[in-house]
Amino acid sequence: MPSASANYRTVLRTSGAVAFFLPAAVGRLGIAMTGIGIVWLVHARTGSYAVAGLVTGGFAVADAVAGPQIGRLVDRFGQARVLPCTLGAHAGAVALLLAGAVPDLVAGVLVGATLPQLAALSAARWSALLSGERAAALPTAFALEALANGVSYLAGPALVSVLGAAGRPGAGVLLAAALVVGGGLALSSQRRTMPPLTGHAERRHAGRALLRSAFLRQVALGLALGVFFGSMQVSVAAYAVGRGTPDTAALLYVAANCTSLVGGWAYGAWRHGGSPRRHQAAAAACLALASLPLTFLDAPLAVGVTLALTGLAVPVLLILSSVLTESAVPRSVLTQAFTWGNSASAAGIAGAAAVAGRVVDTGGAHGGFGVAAGAAAVMTVLTLGGLRGSSPDVPKSSAPAETMAPNPPTTRRDSSTNRKAP
Repeated sequence: MPSASANYRTVLRTSGAVAFFLPAAVGRLGIAMTGIGIVWLVHARTGSYAVAGLVTGGFAVADAVAGPQIGRLVDRFGQARVLPCTLGAHAGAVALLLAGAVPDLVAGVLVGATLPQLAALSAARWSALLSGERAAALPTAFALEALANGVSYLAGPALVSVLGAAGRPGAGVLLAAALVVGGGLALSSQRRTMPPLTGHAERRHAGRALLRSAFLRQVALGLALGVFFGSMQVSVAAYAVGRGTPDTAALLYVAANCTSLVGGWAYGAWRHGGSPRRHQAAAAACLALASLPLTFLDAPLAVGVTLALTGLAVPVLLILSSVLTESAVPRSVLTQAFTWGNSASAAGIAGAAAVAGRVVDTGGAHGGFGVAAGAAAVMTVLTLGGLRGSSPDVPKSSAPAETMAPNPPTTRRDSSTNRKAP
């Protein structure tokens, strides 16, 4: 415990780190509240969960589609110019939703399309701040990001649900927007830690890195991880309802989420050594092995313990995906790269919810758990495929961007090979 705390403290004591990490964490809490807040608001307005689900689905799809485009604008014009504009548009979209000035579906799509990509912006700042000899601390920094997301998605929906159950669904949406806009504006004011901009020619050349196998593998992994999340959500609910104890679902979710926080904290605190690609392959294999028993277990305690084991591996995959994405593309397109990973995960969740629902209807909860286990197996194959490549994941085109980083020296430690790249 003392060494772990010191490890996190060392990262947070980096000059300027707390000043951007905390506002981004506040904004992400609002982002975690937005989707479920829309469900409560639209259901209270229409009395229909079907309509509420449709609006929330439109919100999620718009977020997944628009996210990489916002990331591309950030890489081109900088966080200080793009983020305030995005926040203003988001506030306007939320106002339209609250006022009912346009159809709820249209408003939901606008809210999703203008949602700021605060997680990607914060991750890009960590990459710029921890360059050169400090790059070894990036896994711990990305573990902090994973912990912030985990806490947000535990606390945010609960807070909105309390307001919705109290008959004030609009207050939940308004509070979410206030946190997003407030945290985002505070983040944009921290100019000292913003990643440096690069020229147009360099960005165009660097954009080719988004087609490299090292990066596309991480996007595919994000898609498979989204399928895992989406099928698990449906399957856990189906399992609890099928046993006649629907309240059990909440306990099972809590078991997985709490161990997920522990797993993310432990990996970030660990003094890392070896290749992140090997760590990622090991985490994917452990997730696949832990998921298989869910296809035949029936006892609630056994299912809960197994779900808790899967929760340990998930944050490690997320952390290492950020590490390997950071090492696979130049900094001039890094924000866009991070948002592509988030969008792939969101697309996987949306698609898996529909597919797993059909499987559960025909094969029960065990069939839905089988979809999740299959997604974990795909992740294992993807990560093992990444081990066959011997070349480093840092393209040579990233070198000019590194020389502009605010924290010298200009050499950068390759996260996947532990060697310095020129």
